[in-house]
Amino acid sequence: MRAVHRGNKRRTAVIAACTAVIALVAGCSSSGGKADEAGAGDAGGSVRNVDTPRLKIAMVTHSGEGDTFWDIVQSGAKQAARKDNVEFLYANDKEAKGQAELVQSFVDKKVDGIVVTLAKPEAMKDVLGKAAAAGIPVVTINSGADFSAKSGALGHIGQDESVAGEAVGQELSRRGKKKALCVIHEQGNVSLEQRCAGVQKTFEGSVENLNVEGTNAPGAQSSLSAKLQASPDIDAVITLAAPIAAVSVKAKQDAGSRAEVDTFDLNAEVVKRLKAEEVGFAVDQQPYLQGYLAVDELWLYKTNGNVLGGGKPVLTGPAIVTGKDVPELEKYTARGTR
Repeated sequence: MRAVHRGNKRRTAVIAACTAVIALVAGCSSSGGKADEAGAGDAGGSVRNVDTPRLKIAMVTHSGEGDTFWDIVQSGAKQAARKDNVEFLYANDKEAKGQAELVQSFVDKKVDGIVVTLAKPEAMKDVLGKAAAAGIPVVTINSGADFSAKSGALGHIGQDESVAGEAVGQELSRRGKKKALCVIHEQGNVSLEQRCAGVQKTFEGSVENLNVEGTNAPGAQSSLSAKLQASPDIDAVITLAAPIAAVSVKAKQDAGSRAEVDTFDLNAEVVKRLKAEEVGFAVDQQPYLQGYLAVDELWLYKTNGNVLGGGKPVLTGPAIVTGKDVPELEKYTARGTR
């Protein structure tokens, strides 16, 4: 597993500070939690081992149906909630308007903190202003790092999408690839666009973007297969989410293509395909850590006035993983934490 370095001492310091905070709070073991009201499952048991007040923290993401990435994010958030005596609530909507309405619903419920993604930041601007006016602290995760501070958030937790894309471009060049297809599964998502732009910046070959509907797997597979048949010189397919990697493997088989499928993000299915050499490499941004640290940051802020990052994003990736990393990763992906 190779972490991607950027020579940014300030961000390295942020990660070090974050690690120190985790070590500090690790002594507080499992605290209570209730089943979340959005159907995300159990948020913890009934044992409470911290002496901080019971808090209610909500998370609202832009997840589409069937995107297992967000299951891992929730897994991390729920673990932190158990530790921190937090009731964790989760809701999602792939449409920006719907996501904003969900945030508003949690503002109306006067939760103690909100975790939110900024895939389409302009659509979230007004409602996050209402959260601020109501005195509800916000932490952004995963997408929209460049817009986090402008939205009034305490901080952002995730990977630098441009840096991640650049790392992929460099890896493709190292592997001798000449023509790459970057598959965007959600149009208008700023983070996905940054990833493909990063690939284009450092890849020595050519890059073409292809938009598909990520929540329509058969349609996405058909579009990919048609593109690969029409362009047999494509020798690399870059997907921007783990579920789309599986779709791309099937599309490649349908088209009789020899292109290598590589992907952003990691889950048990991707690890299985790395092992089978159906996927060349994956970019891990540690979604479990994004959920865990976001809940933990809000708990620390509410109970001790702490803020992570010093005005900079807390980075959880990227790291390039390949088949040789499978033995280490399998035990974690099997339990839904990587």
